[in-house]
Amino acid sequence: MSTSGMLEVERKYDVNDDDQWPALASLPGVDRLGPPEEESLDAVYFDTAGLDLASHRITLRRRTGGRDAGWHLKLPVAVGERQEFTAPLGTDSQAVPRRLRQLVRVHTRELDLIPVARLKTRRTVQRLFAADGSALAEFSDDRVDSQTLLEPKAHANWREWEIELVDGPKRLLKSADSLVAAAGHHRSALPSKLARGLGGQYPPGNSVAQEAEPKGPASAVFLAYLSQQVEALKKHDPGVREDSPDAVHQLRVAARRMRSALATFRSLTDPATAGSLRSELQWLAGAVGEARDNEVMRDRVLGLITSEPPELVLGPVAEQAEEHFSRDARAARAKGLAALNSARYFRLLDALDAFLAEPPLTDTAAKDAVRTVGRLVSKERKRLKKEVAALDVDPADPTLDAALHEVRKSAKRLRYAAESSAPIFGKRATTLARAAEEIQESLGDHHDSVVTRDLLRKLAAEDAGANAFTYGRLHAMEQQAGEEARERFFRTWSTSPPEPLSWK
Repeated sequence: MSTSGMLEVERKYDVNDDDQWPALASLPGVDRLGPPEEESLDAVYFDTAGLDLASHRITLRRRTGGRDAGWHLKLPVAVGERQEFTAPLGTDSQAVPRRLRQLVRVHTRELDLIPVARLKTRRTVQRLFAADGSALAEFSDDRVDSQTLLEPKAHANWREWEIELVDGPKRLLKSADSLVAAAGHHRSALPSKLARGLGGQYPPGNSVAQEAEPKGPASAVFLAYLSQQVEALKKHDPGVREDSPDAVHQLRVAARRMRSALATFRSLTDPATAGSLRSELQWLAGAVGEARDNEVMRDRVLGLITSEPPELVLGPVAEQAEEHFSRDARAARAKGLAALNSARYFRLLDALDAFLAEPPLTDTAAKDAVRTVGRLVSKERKRLKKEVAALDVDPADPTLDAALHEVRKSAKRLRYAAESSAPIFGKRATTLARAAEEIQESLGDHHDSVVTRDLLRKLAAEDAGANAFTYGRLHAMEQQAGEEARERFFRTWSTSPPEPLSWK
């Protein structure tokens, strides 16, 4: 059994006990059907006593029988799509494999995982094949017997159809929807067998009570954006643990967006609570983000080296750099994982959940969204303008690099503020966000150049001067890149600075 994450794309349909199978051979691309196969499946589902996994549409089970007996963890990706992680059965039926436990800790934290339901399924499965012999999909006719193990205990029976893609295109599922609908059946409203076994009564995940609307309160804009970022953080937590591409970056961006929102909208909420959350989010972004910083610097430095003519690369410069980044990558990953498994992180998650459940709002939060949010976004723009106006444009000024970095952070905060206001300002907000992002990116390139030059000096010093010629060339190239990024920022600011967000 594979233990890697696999994308599961499927449809489920509610049917009656005496319904006949649909004409599967008529689906587009299907050349023939495999013989029906019978399976007897017995699955015990695990969750917290409060059903924290089920409330986020996550299922964790230990299943015996069938071709894929073992532990299965399914994390939602999109409607009808889940990422599945598996592990062998093992000898202890009550011990959830460590890797699977880690992948759901953002939801379970320090709570125990216990059996919450048992589902026995009599399955008849049939494969759908293309003309070239490849398996397009599997159709399953399931008769389910469900028993909940939490109080109050309940028992239920039902029949459902399921079609899951193997190597077939997603359009096959749309055709299956039409085929089944023609017979009077529709897709299941619940996402999994467990959800149906629990009667669909499991607690919902965090949600914002009120959508952001132009005529609504300002708090709705703030809370909707904050809620989105909390969910984004939770979504990317498993990816960080699995070392998935871009997961660290996305988790850090979610943390930064939350920090920014808590700062921009600080007049709408309790300042002490918001300040505490901002401090903890800064800690999290820093602890987890070192791996991302190391990755960015590695790609930048090695890219510089490989762009040089071979005759100008004297000595094992690439090897030395690779060794440096590999060493730092191991340390950064260990630090990030330690943060994600710490009580401090779990208390931060608890605090974010509590904040969304009962927001400590001020009287200002109830005021008109358009006028209040518009003023707060405008305040971020004015803050950015003030910082740019205070810049000393002399490249020789030793404080210029640090000042430009502060401008970059202000541009990022303006960008996030504009993004949060998009539900009520639409295109005006997205246009402002794009303008702020352009400034952020040019100054980001400038900051990366500054950091890279410091790193090159460090590497050159470690090498005791043996590769000084090459490091000198690389440093000069980075200095030129930094100057070009700085000039690009000033050019952008003079020709197309962020325009005011008009709301009157």
